[in-house]
Amino acid sequence: MGARSKARKRAVDLLFEAAVRGVDPVTLLADRVGSPDVPPVSDYTVTLVEGVSAHRARIDELLTEHAQGWTLERMPAVDLAILRMGLYELLWAQDVPDPVAIDEAVQLARTLSTDDSPRFVNGVLGRIGGIADRLRATL
Repeated sequence: MGARSKARKRAVDLLFEAAVRGVDPVTLLADRVGSPDVPPVSDYTVTLVEGVSAHRARIDELLTEHAQGWTLERMPAVDLAILRMGLYELLWAQDVPDPVAIDEAVQLARTLSTDDSPRFVNGVLGRIGGIADRLRATL
């Protein structure tokens, strides 16, 4: 697993933990950075967690719009964390090609979630990816 893939997994872990505990992800991240009790947190993990937090309202709006038949509350917490991170990369991480952002999110869903999750994550991010250029123009 490459450095960025590991950073993505760590970001999803932090986003998931923050959601389950009902705490702010950036605050949770700040508690972990530099802590001797946990492995070092990469710069890219920090970028992802801070990016998802900064754009969360728009991310959740887009997920609600494109997750046909699913509300955010109904989604498994791990899938929601993966989707948020994947959508952040898709729309705001200029150095990540769209297919890479989608594929990395699908791989995380395959590793961390249910058998149906990779197809779900791919479908939602694929729909948004199809209009990503238009969306980026409005950001």
